[in-house]
Amino acid sequence: MTEGLRALSILVVDDNEQMRTIIGTVLSAAGVGRLYYAADGRTGLDSLARYDIDVAYVDYEMPVMNGLDFIARTRALGPETRLTPIIMLTGHSDMMRLSAARDRGVNEFLAKPVTARNILLRLEAVIMRPRPYIDAPDFFGPDRRRRQAPDYRGPRRRAADNEGVLEL
Repeated sequence: MTEGLRALSILVVDDNEQMRTIIGTVLSAAGVGRLYYAADGRTGLDSLARYDIDVAYVDYEMPVMNGLDFIARTRALGPETRLTPIIMLTGHSDMMRLSAARDRGVNEFLAKPVTARNILLRLEAVIMRPRPYIDAPDFFGPDRRRRQAPDYRGPRRRAADNEGVLEL
């Protein structure tokens, strides 16, 4: 994976300078070619407009513009930029926050405190196992389903959809 990483441009958006340094150091050591940094979502959006960013690591809670607003604005941008994979950094991994980010169109989550291994695993996930994007009236982002059932032929996919159904 190291050879291909040299071609990547990655944006790290976090109001904590130490966290930006940690993420950047790991990515740089892994061979990422270009790293860009922003201390808030608004500056991060400026970087998306200025540079050809392949992946963004974005903190959930920041002043000026938080990670949720960054995701929503990114997904509303032009056809190429709106497809930028976004990895959400968060120190609060409760279901309410995870659902809010998922519903805005986040690709992956990275819980703090971070490890070098997990920083790179999330990068690998968005590059090597990308999920298709869904463009619906009230949502644009990666398909929320992580598993695909190739043998499924019906309209419903959730296990709860089959409750009370008697197979004969």
